[in-house]
Amino acid sequence: MNELEALAQRFCEAVVRQQEEPLLAFFAPEAQVRWHCSNERFTAQDYVRANCAYPGRWKGEVERVDPIPGGMAAVMRVWMDGASFHTASFFQLTPEGKIVSLDEYFGDDGETPEWRRKMGVAQPIR
Repeated sequence: MNELEALAQRFCEAVVRQQEEPLLAFFAPEAQVRWHCSNERFTAQDYVRANCAYPGRWKGEVERVDPIPGGMAAVMRVWMDGASFHTASFFQLTPEGKIVSLDEYFGDDGETPEWRRKMGVAQPIR
């Protein structure tokens, strides 16, 4: 596991365990987090508050990490009983590995829509 993959794994664990102090430690003081799907922008402190107040007990896994200029892109799956989501997250990092900017996009996992199943144009990923 490389350094970026390890960072993404530690971050994912803190997110799903809803651990306020360890999660806040990932961020630079001036960090901004944007959840584009719900049109929300957070300070690091408010992001941590929102994440840790999210109802339910979550599990998660990192599916993919790729370096990008100034940071990394990561795909994570998070789930709990009755709900599953994928996130595409784009991290801008300081040279010390602190998050200064995080852009996240969430998608609900679900079944293929009936109209597309009838077309027979796709195969399952898993």
